[in-house]
Amino acid sequence: MSIEQQRRLVTDLPGPRSLDLMSRKTAAVPDGVGTTMPVFAARAGGGIVVDVDGNHLIDLGSGIAVTSVGASAPRVQAAVAAQLEAFTHTCFMVTPYDGYVAVAETLNRITPGDHEKRTVLFNSGAEAVENAVKIARVHTGRDAVVVFDHAYHGRTNLTMAMTAKSKPYKHGFGPFAPEVYRAAGSYPYRDGNLDGAAAAARAIDQIDKQIGAENLAALVIEPIQGEGGFIEPAPGFLPALAAWCRASGVVFVADEVQTGFARTGDLFACGREGVVPDLIVTAKGIAGGLPLSAVTGRAEIMQAPHVGGLGGTYGGNPLACAAALAAIETIEADGLAERARKIEGLLVERLSRLRDRDDRIGDVRGRGAMIAVELVRPGSTEPDPRLARDVARAAHQQGVIVLTCGTYGNVLRFLPPLTISDELLHDAFDVLDAAFEAVR
Repeated sequence: MSIEQQRRLVTDLPGPRSLDLMSRKTAAVPDGVGTTMPVFAARAGGGIVVDVDGNHLIDLGSGIAVTSVGASAPRVQAAVAAQLEAFTHTCFMVTPYDGYVAVAETLNRITPGDHEKRTVLFNSGAEAVENAVKIARVHTGRDAVVVFDHAYHGRTNLTMAMTAKSKPYKHGFGPFAPEVYRAAGSYPYRDGNLDGAAAAARAIDQIDKQIGAENLAALVIEPIQGEGGFIEPAPGFLPALAAWCRASGVVFVADEVQTGFARTGDLFACGREGVVPDLIVTAKGIAGGLPLSAVTGRAEIMQAPHVGGLGGTYGGNPLACAAALAAIETIEADGLAERARKIEGLLVERLSRLRDRDDRIGDVRGRGAMIAVELVRPGSTEPDPRLARDVARAAHQQGVIVLTCGTYGNVLRFLPPLTISDELLHDAFDVLDAAFEAVR
């Protein structure tokens, strides 16, 4: 059943059925599992989420960059249905199946670089990041891993150590895995006149002094930082780090969990500056909403672990593999990278107009359908997390799903499905304009 692509509220939010379900959630699920909005989804497709009370909400979150092809993409639905008729699971490590191989072949083809590659599949972004570190360590015979200020890499023990922000991700959950070191990144809004080359030189000097390249297995970086605030590094930063890694025998790992699969207007964000990572980690938008992740990389690095050293019971589940092949086909056939660039133009234009009349918007940034505004106290660069929270809440009450992020909690991030219409985007940003006017 198709979903009307129009925002429509038939109850206050949350409605009575959502209130009932939230009371059940409170009684059955620990408080540690929070929710952005107190409404429960019943259906979703295009740019709309329909809740259990019949309200139509505009989706500017895509399940945190997961449903880039939409939450009910026709090719994905058909592929999963066909695989469901065949079988749901055998475990690739027991009796393998062609879907896993086909996904690996596809990722080897579409990820940056024309070198020989191999791919291994997992379930979540954090699991893939952790396995990328394992692969780099066994390949290099070294232990240390470098990550960056404002990084987010996951919620497992190792990836919590790699993640910068304490609350809510790390607080109270230590001790964490050792041999993880943090370097200064590139944050143009807060770096003054520091260009990409200078920011990279600063990071490399810090790494050389505090760790030493001879001890370093991998440098892991998001080409555009996600949870940390949609921070796009200054031009030249990533190429300089990648060149240093090559010269030093360090594995350069691009964490494209949030930026991958056309989200930023390119199939992968590191390709914008021609950066070819040794290993690339993908998840989120890979499979149209089904749990799948991957590590793809240079064959000589990927072949380093011993037989049986990589894998997992559900890694590369056949349903998820079918969904991934269909999602990637949709991205390529429907020109969704180009669509992401058009979304960027619309969002940046709307947000820049808003910034011109509201000095609480300190920065508009991002790429493709991964755009954010950093909110500050007027006349300063002091973060204003209360404003971000209150504007998001006002938008939620009017049926627009908006997410916050940032190390300081002061960033509104916009991650619409690449299939959303311009009409829905304009309606959503009309709501945001009114929210900024209402919140003072």
